[in-house]
Amino acid sequence: MTDEPLTHRIILHAYVTEKSMDEMERLNKLEFVVDRRATRAEIRRAVEATYQCKVAKINTKIVRVGKIATVRFAKEFSAEDIGGRAGVF
Repeated sequence: MTDEPLTHRIILHAYVTEKSMDEMERLNKLEFVVDRRATRAEIRRAVEATYQCKVAKINTKIVRVGKIATVRFAKEFSAEDIGGRAGVF
């Protein structure tokens, strides 16, 4: 069994706001709406497997639209490039 079906159930879609776009440019971060039951470790594995990158840190919060994961990428990976693959642009 591959992890691909699991990653699609954890990461629902990119969460784009004016603040998240600013953080993408300045702080190398992206935000994703994720499954409410997903842990930080599961989110890390899903993001790294889906976008072939290295995650430095994850913060999560519960809001009206669901659970939002703010993902900071390692310095060698660009959030803008990953955002392009995630459908942010």
